[in-house]
Amino acid sequence: MSRRLQSKYKIDRRLGVNLWGRPKSPFNKRAYGPGLHGQNSSKPSDYRIQLMAKQQLKGYYGEITEKQFRRTYDEAVRQKGDTGENLVGLMETRLDAAVYRLKFVPTVFAARQVVNHGHILVNGKKVNIPSYRLKAGDVVEVKASSQQMPLIMEATASAERDIPEYWDYDAKAMKGTLVRRPLLQDIPYPVQMEPNLVIEFYSR
Repeated sequence: MSRRLQSKYKIDRRLGVNLWGRPKSPFNKRAYGPGLHGQNSSKPSDYRIQLMAKQQLKGYYGEITEKQFRRTYDEAVRQKGDTGENLVGLMETRLDAAVYRLKFVPTVFAARQVVNHGHILVNGKKVNIPSYRLKAGDVVEVKASSQQMPLIMEATASAERDIPEYWDYDAKAMKGTLVRRPLLQDIPYPVQMEPNLVIEFYSR
């Protein structure tokens, strides 16, 4: 088992949720946290509730550092409109998140790796920066020479997830066009995300 897979399963158990809705998650068998106090049912403090909401949203998008996530929050604050909606919209329009949403890969961790290795094109040009920010109208596709990779072929054929409506997807060409930046209600999170609590956490 790879370090990345182990860390993914640890995130599920630590947060007490099946964060990506996967059938192999250990949370499906042990619906409580790890360790001696994993089944402690005491009422959590407001701070802990806010912290867990932040860790859940940050953890969902893979190997994102606290510094990167805080920078995204600061950008969401500067933009007009609801800060929570801005935050999830900015996270969802990262290139690695888009690669995951378009089902080019089975996990968000694999999405980062595929982008880093240069298998993804944006508007016809190779982009190998997972945090690259997409805008409406951008076209994301798998490079022609990479479309036969077993990882990509298996993921695109999987019925485990659906591609959300804010993507216009061409399955034959392995290409998707971002229609618009999504709202919280549009994003198919397997668990309830509470960006308002994330805002409260950083506003303390």
